Amino acid sequence: MMARKRRSTTEINTAENASVPKRRYTSAQRTHLDEMIVFNHKKCLSWYHKYTNDVGELGPEGMEKFCMDIGVDPEDLVMLVLAWKMNAKSMGYFSSAEWLIGLTELQCDSVKKLQSKLDSLRLYFNDPLAFKSIYRYAYDFARDKDQRSMDIETAKLMLNLLLGKQWKLYPLFAKFIDQSKYRVINKDQWCNILEFSRSISIDLSNYDIDGAWPVMLDEFVDWIKNTNS
Repeated sequence: MMARKRRSTTEINTAENASVPKRRYTSAQRTHLDEMIVFNHKKCLSWYHKYTNDVGELGPEGMEKFCMDIGVDPEDLVMLVLAWKMNAKSMGYFSSAEWLIGLTELQCDSVKKLQSKLDSLRLYFNDPLAFKSIYRYAYDFARDKDQRSMDIETAKLMLNLLLGKQWKLYPLFAKFIDQSKYRVINKDQWCNILEFSRSISIDLSNYDIDGAWPVMLDEFVDWIKNTNS
């Protein structure tokens, strides 16, 4: 009796696939799928102009409408991540070039596409290196461009957003700033506040007074010790 020839895996898979009816899409469905997957530069730019004013600028009013469309509060930190992706120069404003840089990288040319990326954008705050980059970016983004330093009220707002929930000493630092002589924060101070928040324990036991910390942070430590004494 002749042995039955064994079918190859390829033949079996081919036969099985042939038995499964292929899904056919209508022209409208294919167009919709393409729109959901393929990034369209022209569509992205057209979306930008939905929020611009008479002189073609996306300013505070357009930003408010943009935030409303994507379902995000203007003060939500995800907006800072989005601005960071765009390398936007001024808070409350996006240029068309900045818009295209950020949204091309994200491959978003519509509200739905950007909404689908919001959760992944928030994850950048869980990455120490990305967070450090965003934190440093926030200084130049938020400060008045006519000034070299950030005014203290803006600094407090930004520090509260960025460090308020993760730095246990932040409430004390905010009180210290309120009663201090400081009216501006320079970039060196700004960057060192983050390093302090990451490396110094809540009881200050590992703080080295002879370290290379800015005077502001030496004064903060002294203020805490005097407050607790």
